Amino acid sequence: MNKLINEGQKPQKGKKAAIMIHGRGASAKSILSLKSYLKLDDFALMAPQAPGGTWYPYSFMAPDVSNQPALSNSLQQINDAFDSLIEEGVLASDIYLIGFSQGACLSLEFAARNAQKLGGVVAFTGGLIGEQINRDNYQGDFEGTPVLISGSQQDTHVPLERMKESESLLKKNGADVKLLTFADSAHTIRQEEIDWVNQHILG
Repeated sequence: MNKLINEGQKPQKGKKAAIMIHGRGASAKSILSLKSYLKLDDFALMAPQAPGGTWYPYSFMAPDVSNQPALSNSLQQINDAFDSLIEEGVLASDIYLIGFSQGACLSLEFAARNAQKLGGVVAFTGGLIGEQINRDNYQGDFEGTPVLISGSQQDTHVPLERMKESESLLKKNGADVKLLTFADSAHTIRQEEIDWVNQHILG
């Protein structure tokens, strides 16, 4: 069953909101724990829960058909959360997408397929989804939306080259992208990433 956990402030016009998207095998509650580290005190927080804890079954760079219909269903879940915030009066420019790993990939994919002026997009270890990046999937103009793509330069799940390709495409579609990479091989969220987001996207 698809679930959505709401925390923080009540979503309303003039207020900021964040859709927080967990990684594979994790939960909505686990990604919401980032609120203790990120500057989200004044935000309405929404965290969708993936069925079985997984947004799509295989690698984000697996052949496209292998991740269907789960990927389309997951993108629809994010879209439903986004639309519910809009219906509450929250402006798109006050909505932020924050994800880790599989959730980071989903954050970037949803944002790129629906490019518009957003509050910001934070992809802790992620890239655009697909065996190859299909530029026909992406349209719209980010109008300077700040985006962070971050992660290890030798992550076994998210190759550096895909992070770079994602950076390039989002920039072409009008995003202000920061690619922040690290020499270690850890699949994690580092304090440096938290600090950067707090200063440059949430600050």
